[in-house]
Amino acid sequence: MTTPKAPQLAVLPTANDAGSPAVQILQPSGWPIPRGYANGVAADGRIVVTGGVIGWDSEERLADGFVAQARQALRNIAAILAEGGARPEHLVRLTWYVVDIDEYLANLKELGQIYRNIFGAHYPAMALVQVVRLVEKAARVEIEATAVIPR
Repeated sequence: MTTPKAPQLAVLPTANDAGSPAVQILQPSGWPIPRGYANGVAADGRIVVTGGVIGWDSEERLADGFVAQARQALRNIAAILAEGGARPEHLVRLTWYVVDIDEYLANLKELGQIYRNIFGAHYPAMALVQVVRLVEKAARVEIEATAVIPR
């Protein structure tokens, strides 16, 4: 019986202000490079976690439509991270909950542009989950974020 070989792991560091690795993108050798997300992330530091964030403003008015709600949810996450002293490059994980995965897939290009406008070209580990509905009935998307601020 032969034991399958485990893939080699490439660790791609991203530098913090001091030049030392803050977040490491984990990319197994030979795997295709993901577009718009990372397969895995390693980080060391202070953790900042959001709850499920939806696309409403400070007066709890939901933006109109899926793309507008996603844009506002990402802006809200950026504001929460900033409140905790985190920046976009500290993101290590995003979990998206959508009520219609086809709506998400139909808007990938625009969502990618919105993401880059808010968070730049830093792509954490991400998951996408379709759900029956969200707590706020008119919400189309809810996103959880985890960031790690380097020590």
